[in-house]
Formats: sequence, structure tokens, C-alpha cells
Amino acid sequence: MQTRTYGDLFKLIQSLAGVSTFAPTETDDIANLINRRYNEAYNTIQMWPRYLVQSDERNLAVVKVEGFTLANQTIYNGLYFDYGDDLNGNSVYIPVNANGTDGATSVYITKATLGDNKFWTIEGGSYSKNLETGLVTVNGASAIASQEDTTIDYDNPWDVIWDNQTNYVLEVTNVQTVGYDDVKYFYNSSDTKAQKTTIGEPIRVHRKQPFLNYSAIEYDFFSNEDGINILNISNLSDASVFVTYKKKFVPFTTSSDYTTSTEAVPGEFFHYIAHAAYSDFLRMDGQHDKAQLEQQNAQQYLALELERVDVIMNQNTVNKRFSTHVNRQSR
Repeated sequence: MQTRTYGDLFKLIQSLAGVSTFAPTETDDIANLINRRYNEAYNTIQMWPRYLVQSDERNLAVVKVEGFTLANQTIYNGLYFDYGDDLNGNSVYIPVNANGTDGATSVYITKATLGDNKFWTIEGGSYSKNLETGLVTVNGASAIASQEDTTIDYDNPWDVIWDNQTNYVLEVTNVQTVGYDDVKYFYNSSDTKAQKTTIGEPIRVHRKQPFLNYSAIEYDFFSNEDGINILNISNLSDASVFVTYKKKFVPFTTSSDYTTSTEAVPGEFFHYIAHAAYSDFLRMDGQHDKAQLEQQNAQQYLALELERVDVIMNQNTVNKRFSTHVNRQSR
């Protein structure tokens, strides 16, 4: 997709204003107005092709930990997904926003053994996964929390009453949630799989990869601060889902040398941002009639881009749903 430079954008605004340079205080104001209008263009629709990520496989978190309050322990709060079984057949859960490098000191939830007893613990330690067998090796450094009654062998960590070791009230609950920040978790330190893009706005969620060969079950969901919460999961053994989403908005970072900046500006937003930011500048200067004219010019540029996207989206199924009396599926 085409881009222009931030320097070109700033120079165009100067040209619209009929000046060779802005005053130093004005340049900062215009930079703020540029980001404001950039965010407005981004939020106009969900389906900007530049920001659309289609059917991205994401780890499905099944455990949520809350209640750690000490400054050095709050990192253990959050969502965990099932990373696999260890050598003893115990499930190992790791954070969805893990650092992406096996072997590094981190945190996990699994079962410890004391004599004949197996009991759930939350531990700081390291873990790695064998690519061939899929088995996880854990090396716990210290237990952060453990179940209160270690004589009971619970199937799941959310069934446990947790020991109140340091005056916290620990809550471990069962969820079906996709975190906004996720990693395509590494099997070992030499694996170079890239980290996943942060989800900005979820659009659709499927059980299997859609838009390829076959129909795929589509899930209803709701979003909150934790992530994307799946309703009525088809199979509790599913470890992942496929999310179609809009990438997170990232404002321009240029804060000096505005006219020479090479930071990329989306080509589809270029003229809209220029005229809209100039309109805001005129309004700030009290020139409301001229500001209204520039606002109209900006809206014309945005309308042209929206029409292009509308034509493209009417020719594919990414933004469509097909329903029957029995199901709702993407075909």
C-alpha cells in the first residue's frame, strides 16, 4: 500500500496556509491536530485494508488470575493459556503475553508433587517445549501460590481454594478469552517466529480458519479490558481460535524536524489529514468560514477513499455473515 512522508504532509499544510514556515508554537499545535485527524480517519470504519488482519490464529486463554497486590507480584495477574502437558501428564498454563522466549525466567501454573500428592501451584521459573513430542519441561524456582489443601487432586486450577500466603485474596477463574496482546509462542530460543500484532478492534471470531476452503463455525463474543470473550465454545479442548480484527491505532511520533520527517503516512489518509488539520488550524485562528470550506474539502477526500473501500468489501466475504435456520457460518 502506498505511503507518503510526514514531511510531505506538513509541507502541504504549509502550502495550504500560504506560508513558508509556521511559528514554533504553531508547529506543535499542527502536529497535535494531525494526530487528531489521523485517529478520526482510522476510526471511520472497521475495514480499512491497511489495518485489517484476517483469520489470525490466537491462543485461547482458559485461566484468569487476579488478586496479587504486591509490587513484585502483580505480573502474575492476567490470562493464561494451555501450553501443553509436562512429562507427568500435567497441564502447564503460561501467560498469553509471555515474553516469547522459552527458557527465560517467567511464571506458569501447573501441578507440583509432594510424596504421593499432586497439587496446583503458581510458580516463578522456566519452561521449554519439545517441538517433536509437544511435551513441556518446567523448572520451578519458587512457588508464588499453591492450593490450600494439598491432599486433594483437582482437575483444574480454577477449582482450587488457594493458600493465602501473603494476605492477598487470590482468584483463579475459568475463562474463554483471547488476549489483545499475544505471542506466537516460541518452542525454543532459536525459533524466530514473530510476535503477534496487538488487536485494536475485534471484528469476527471463527473456530477454524475461515475464508479458505470450507465453512467455519463463527462465535459470538463480547470485548472488555481483558480481551475477546468467546460465548459457547464448541469444544473445550480447542486451544486457539481465528480472529479477524483491526490493528491497534498508533499515532505519529514525529515531534521535531516536521518538514523533513520520513515517518510514513498512509496514502489513503494523506489529503484528508492535510485539509482537516488545516481546517482545525483556521478554526483555532478564528477563521471559521475558511475552516468550514477546508472541512468540506477534507470530507470529499475521505468520502472518495470510503467509496473505494466499500466497492472492495462488496466483492468479498470478510465483512459478511451468512445465516440459515440451523447455524450461522462463513461460507
